[in-house]
Amino acid sequence: MKSEHWLRIGKLILVAGLWLTQSAVGAELRIGIIGCDTSHCAAFTETFNNPQGKSYVPGGKVVAAYKGGSADLPQSISRVENIATNLQSKYGVKIYDTIEELCSNVDVILLESVDGRPHLAQVRPVIAARKPVFVDKPCTASLEDALEMFRLAKAANVPIFSSSSLRFAKDTQAVHSGSIGKVFYAETTSPLELEPHHPELFWYGVHGVESLFTVMGTGCETVQRRIGTNDLVEVVGTWHGGRTGIYREEKQKNYNANYHGIAKGEKGEAKIGSFDGYAPLDEAIMKFFQNGVAPVPPEETIEIMAFMQAAQESKDRDGAIIRLEDVITKVHQQVRADSGKTLVHEN
Repeated sequence: MKSEHWLRIGKLILVAGLWLTQSAVGAELRIGIIGCDTSHCAAFTETFNNPQGKSYVPGGKVVAAYKGGSADLPQSISRVENIATNLQSKYGVKIYDTIEELCSNVDVILLESVDGRPHLAQVRPVIAARKPVFVDKPCTASLEDALEMFRLAKAANVPIFSSSSLRFAKDTQAVHSGSIGKVFYAETTSPLELEPHHPELFWYGVHGVESLFTVMGTGCETVQRRIGTNDLVEVVGTWHGGRTGIYREEKQKNYNANYHGIAKGEKGEAKIGSFDGYAPLDEAIMKFFQNGVAPVPPEETIEIMAFMQAAQESKDRDGAIIRLEDVITKVHQQVRADSGKTLVHEN
């Protein structure tokens, strides 16, 4: 109920704010990017800025960016300058030296930094500026940071959501919308590229986990990480009512075959977990920017983060079964001890 109240308030505030903004600058929202270190920057900008593009999504235009970049992460720092230069030369995007300055010149924010570690620090000035924000995957590099991020947004009534693009694939969304009734079993597969600064699933496994939660929903109770067939990682979750969801590592080199899965429900079974490109996610982002309603509630993203963190704890404890409630409670206790804060997932 608290979450619903927050979303209603946030929607009213955002709609009023966007009405004033659009009255001043026209129909298009001014979009700002934080973090020029991922291919998503160019892909999203092409979708929003090019009316002749095959996946064009109207309603806003990327006009500004903040470079960012993590010096200790080669996948990040090696790409910043090239991506920023491309945004400038191809799309006329202006680069700002600070996030605060960026926020002063845009209406909404895409937090795109490929590294989840700086996300909390980067979103603080966005929330302070009262700008609606989409946070790309991974939401953060820890459950603790994710809880704090959503706490801050809730306290400030700032609309926010985070998701992998896999959530919005047609097959996954069909099952999410009830095509096979209530799902009692699902498994999804995605690559499991590792990055030493992030827990095992956070860096790339998050794609498959996102698809899994899209069809299973919240209510996961226990998690066990183990090694399955062909020495590949699998993470088994048990949901309330005895439902089962499994994430499996995929090592096929065929990109289109890397993402897949199956769901079984009351009305039969269906394929899930595919990747349909970024346009479906961009459509969801634009709708969110326009109406202030997050397509993924904070509680679900938090449970996804808890699932992945529990999988890491299970790995560290030689495949022990981990209760999600215990993982979340432990983080709440740590944060309260440090700051006295109450976080968004607490009732």
